Amino acid sequence: MAWILITKDNMPQTECIGAILNSKGKSKKQSTGLMNYDPETEQYSINGLVGITHFDMDIYNRDWIIENSISVITRYRKGELTLRALHYQLVGRGMFNTMQHYKRVVSAMEVARWSGDVAFDTFTDLERTMANKTRADETDLDESIEEAKDSIRLWMNYYARNRWENQPIYPEIFIEKKALQMMFQNTADRNDIALGAVKGYPSLTFLYEASNRFKEMNRRGKKCVILYFGDYDPSGEDIPRSIEENINRMGGNVEVRRFALFEHQVLEWNLPPAPTKDTDSRTANWDGLGQVELDAVDRDVLQELTQSAIDSVFDVDLHNDLLAQEEDEKIEYVKQLKEYINEL
Repeated sequence: MAWILITKDNMPQTECIGAILNSKGKSKKQSTGLMNYDPETEQYSINGLVGITHFDMDIYNRDWIIENSISVITRYRKGELTLRALHYQLVGRGMFNTMQHYKRVVSAMEVARWSGDVAFDTFTDLERTMANKTRADETDLDESIEEAKDSIRLWMNYYARNRWENQPIYPEIFIEKKALQMMFQNTADRNDIALGAVKGYPSLTFLYEASNRFKEMNRRGKKCVILYFGDYDPSGEDIPRSIEENINRMGGNVEVRRFALFEHQVLEWNLPPAPTKDTDSRTANWDGLGQVELDAVDRDVLQELTQSAIDSVFDVDLHNDLLAQEEDEKIEYVKQLKEYINEL
């Protein structure tokens, strides 16, 4: 975003975003709407935010949102994106990281889905899910027999040792937001690694359950490591410390390694900062560029970073040894299953 220094001569007459910048030239506070000028105080304001010094034009209407959203959506699998994640991708294209603009995205996507421009199954809603399924399909005996045969065939040919069983490190991935879970899921599944969304500062119940897993792995002689991915803001930097401190206090010996987001990544990937939240008590003592959500990171970049983090704790030579053992054991596995089936 290219902030323009505001003067009486260039004060915008249409909706814009006004900002108060910090010492690094980033937005400390911002508001969207019509600019007002008070000649008595010689100060500019928008919607109650007084002392605005810079502005940028608000060009982000419904047509802009739908056009750019379709461009973003084509780079994601169905169900990977949430509306919040889409909003942060649009922030990366210049849109403002404000509640007003987020609501515009929600409204535009409602229109786009009803009009057929965007498919209804494009987005995932992780907060509203069904807990079970009502089975009402008619049962076909022949189809059920074939499904059972396929299952037996799969059991007969599939044998695998656990990917991490001979690794000295036991890892889990913790992410700050549940909204990004689908973005990490494929990489986690491919590497057989646990994935958990802490949703900010996690509950003691969540941490206690994690500590029990880590204590069990400690007893087996493994070093436990959490690969952490979170926002670039005061709390995002502090959450890993809190997680490690509390789990260790519960007796689970674990190390938290943070992989995102850092200031150098924000600069390298040209991610647009927004003002930090006044409600965050850590803001006063934080001298960062501004708040940047993990959702703003490009999908491919985020998945490459996740794989790199996993690779950093994975010993390929040990895994090759495991695969060799697996091949030798598979012969005996298939043999004994065949003998068992013949005895039925």
